[in-house]
Amino acid sequence: MHGTESFPEIREAVRKLCAQFPGEYWRALDRDRTYPTQFVQALTDAGFLSVLIPEAYGGSGLGLAAATAVLEEIHRSGCNGGACHAQMYTMGTILKHGSEAQKQAYLPKIASGELRLQAFGVTEPTAGTDTTRISTFARRDGDHYVITGQKLWISRAEHSDLMVLLCRTTAREDATKPSDGMSVLIVDLRDAVGNGLTIRPVRTMLNHATTELFFDGLRVPAENLVGQEGKGFRYILDGMNAERILIASECIGDGRFFVDRASGYAKEREVFGRPIGQNQGVQFPIARAHVQVTAASLMVDKAAAMFDAGEPCGTEANMAKMLASEASWFAADTAIQTHGGFGFAEDYDIERKFRETRLYQVAPISTNLILSHVGTHVLGMPKSF
Repeated sequence: MHGTESFPEIREAVRKLCAQFPGEYWRALDRDRTYPTQFVQALTDAGFLSVLIPEAYGGSGLGLAAATAVLEEIHRSGCNGGACHAQMYTMGTILKHGSEAQKQAYLPKIASGELRLQAFGVTEPTAGTDTTRISTFARRDGDHYVITGQKLWISRAEHSDLMVLLCRTTAREDATKPSDGMSVLIVDLRDAVGNGLTIRPVRTMLNHATTELFFDGLRVPAENLVGQEGKGFRYILDGMNAERILIASECIGDGRFFVDRASGYAKEREVFGRPIGQNQGVQFPIARAHVQVTAASLMVDKAAAMFDAGEPCGTEANMAKMLASEASWFAADTAIQTHGGFGFAEDYDIERKFRETRLYQVAPISTNLILSHVGTHVLGMPKSF
């Protein structure tokens, strides 16, 4: 029951690929917190991770709307795109703001999967939501930058060749305004580890391959600077909008997974001599979950269309991500309730997806910050911080 949907050929191809990676595959990885290497390779080989890279650099040159279709279907199939979604959008910083030499050097290899760019180094232990307070510093030394500092919640650093790193090149107190004085560097992780960079895995409640990074005099060639020094904050904002819209589409996929599973189970499971889905107490929450996911998906479509048209879409990206993450969480809770004890059994995959979808009200931006954005930038109320 997929109805009229965008990009039907892409969706069908993704569904076929995902069918080769059933629940057992993900459960085995989840138990050991292992990275889904085979799944990521299959997506790479099929070209699904290079949809946003222009054809001139070896990608498909499709828009964000096509990328949302890919990720939604991955999640609806019971798989998880969080292992590799950054390969889609992190390159946007290089594509939009890098030099031609940088684009030629990196984009074709990112498109082919020869190079993995899945790490986006922004967040720090003492500067979570307030990005302007990052303190990781890159000091210019001849034809290199020397980096000192710490990053936290940097996903897939152990499974990437490259990282897009945001750091200060001017201290916050010396910058004209707080968002000035930050720069973006491309870090080659293959050379960096053991030469001034230490990566420490952080175990969490879901299999997300996240890490903490320690920089101690890491030398990065000055030619790896993206765009102008001190303008980096602006460069990563575009990437953040893409990230929010794509993650919203993953939540839509999760929500549809939960609604599919809950409604299917409610039709078959009999208690007191009749299917539990005949009872309004079971039926109505599933119907409500479907309504909420459907409404949120329209907001995601709108945000993606605006992004693809080159229109400012920060507000829409934020709203899509909030609505989709809340809809998927309600659907997840409903699916657990519908399944009763079986909702907690690993073999049903509900509890795994329940844990996975909860992340997205916290990352990559928390719900409160979205509400603050809408309250101040859209409704013109005074800033609360």
